[in-house]
Amino acid sequence: MKSALSALALGTLLASAAPLYAQKADTRPAKALTAADADAFIAAAEKELFDYAVDASRVAWVNATYITDDTDALAAKSGAEGTEKSVRLALEAAKFQKVPGLSADTVRKLDILRGGIVLPAPTTAGAATELNEIATRLNSAYGKGRGTLDGKPIGGSDIEAEMGTSRNPAQLKEMWASWHDNVGAPMRQDYTRMVEIANKGAQELGYKDVGAMWRSGYDMPADDFAKLTDKLWAQVKPLYDELHCYTRTKLNEKYGDAVQPKSGAIRADLLGNMWAQEWGNIYDVVAPKGAGDVGFDIGELLKRRGDDPVKMVKIGEGFYSSLGFTPLPETFWKRSQIVKPADREVVCHASAWDIDNKDDIRIKMCTKVNSDDFVTIHHELGHNYYQRAYNKQPFLYLNGANDGFHEAIGDFVALSITPDYLVQIGLLKQNEVPSEDKDLGLLLRQAMDKVAFLPFGLLVDKWRWGVFSGQIPANHYNKAWTDLRLQYQGIVPPVDRSEANFDAGGKYHIPGNTPYTRYFLARILQFQFYKAACEQSGWKGPLHRCSFYGNKEVGAKLNAMLEMGASKPWPDALEAFTGTREIDGSAMISYFQPLMTWLKDQNKGKQCGW
Repeated sequence: MKSALSALALGTLLASAAPLYAQKADTRPAKALTAADADAFIAAAEKELFDYAVDASRVAWVNATYITDDTDALAAKSGAEGTEKSVRLALEAAKFQKVPGLSADTVRKLDILRGGIVLPAPTTAGAATELNEIATRLNSAYGKGRGTLDGKPIGGSDIEAEMGTSRNPAQLKEMWASWHDNVGAPMRQDYTRMVEIANKGAQELGYKDVGAMWRSGYDMPADDFAKLTDKLWAQVKPLYDELHCYTRTKLNEKYGDAVQPKSGAIRADLLGNMWAQEWGNIYDVVAPKGAGDVGFDIGELLKRRGDDPVKMVKIGEGFYSSLGFTPLPETFWKRSQIVKPADREVVCHASAWDIDNKDDIRIKMCTKVNSDDFVTIHHELGHNYYQRAYNKQPFLYLNGANDGFHEAIGDFVALSITPDYLVQIGLLKQNEVPSEDKDLGLLLRQAMDKVAFLPFGLLVDKWRWGVFSGQIPANHYNKAWTDLRLQYQGIVPPVDRSEANFDAGGKYHIPGNTPYTRYFLARILQFQFYKAACEQSGWKGPLHRCSFYGNKEVGAKLNAMLEMGASKPWPDALEAFTGTREIDGSAMISYFQPLMTWLKDQNKGKQCGW
């Protein structure tokens, strides 16, 4: 997850009621605006936002790494100031939409200003302050959240780890229910009010609602973007359906009909993850005999060598260095939160930060020595290297080509974490490299995370788009969430739910107000980037065995795309690295083709679907 306050990622900071909105109306005739006026406005806006962003980033960093009532108050105040600026500048930008003679660059920057606020506040006195206080409250409530295990309180990062390792259905049910009851349910009233306020803000900026505003940021009409996500899902859904069928069979074999029936949906808490969004933690349950033993576990390899979390980050840095990228600055190592502090509350959710829009880049993690966090490090560093690559761009272009690009960079690099790569960095011995007959196991392990995530990546914002548009009314929030989970993922809660619940709030990105479709796009894009990199490196074998570690030609071409930031429409950036202008799921299908063939064979005679 990227958490820089560059460009209008500022918008996650909401807004304050400012005297600006109470000014006496000017009755003089309006002077006709010119292209020169628009250029001057953009120059002033970029300077104002750049100056603000550095202090705001520092405040947000302190609040995320030291949660107290005081830092909450500072974050709320800073956030209020930030979105006062964002809303004011967005309203000003809207005035230039029909001015003749604007350059393409100015039009692009005006569109970014107008549509880049995540939660816009209306100009009604007091509404913006209320919105920011709600958002800060929701974020802190999540950070302080606790579930229970065997009746004892357990925090967020620890409960995630336990959900991945426990195979006790009663414990899993307790953790799932307590987390969603304790963390999600109390947020419901605040969330409902937040939606109401933010929608009014979006409408003042000329959008139907907040969801339409979010969908407008992809260089195409909002409705066309929704259709694109549906098209991509249709490409990859057959692979997910086969994986779901196979996984359900294995869970039934382990737990029996009373816990997991042979047909229908899968019980959400059995999949090794609080949100059933990635299933890799239960690979031991689904692994096929023989081929299923992939021969190694990265977490165990790290422990065997005595590597600690800082060393894990050094390994991640080494991959990017091998592609020709400059090493991370010394300040990264001094200022990042790599492990969870023992003495205070922090937001453990992994994120990458660009504090000064130059070179003060950091990660914030509560790293544990395991395979998941090893991959997450590569992901978060992808954000940091992207941030640094485009730091020469004007302020409004300090962002990814679209938000899916930002999430995909580190993930496509992490696809190169192959056995051969692990040998090259000294984690795996040559005689421990799995033979090709283990490939199905390796692919299944990857699919349990990469493929299993796809429907969740889509439905989070499908739910929010419905909430913002009013298609999902406040008295059906939980039913709609549960229904979408069933429709797209084929999962059901382990306990009865009602509208007293607010299960969506148990997922960080809902109270954190982080748009989520970016992660769905990233899962598709990362395979597209990976296939392109492997082709550039001259790889001839099976796609899933390719590692471009050490290939500086790939690194140079990648950097050329990253340096563009948000300065061009995303198809231009995609073309620069892959040669095509279309996001396409076929690279993912190619990567997993041997697994797809095998899954179909395994599922013969089974009642697939739900």
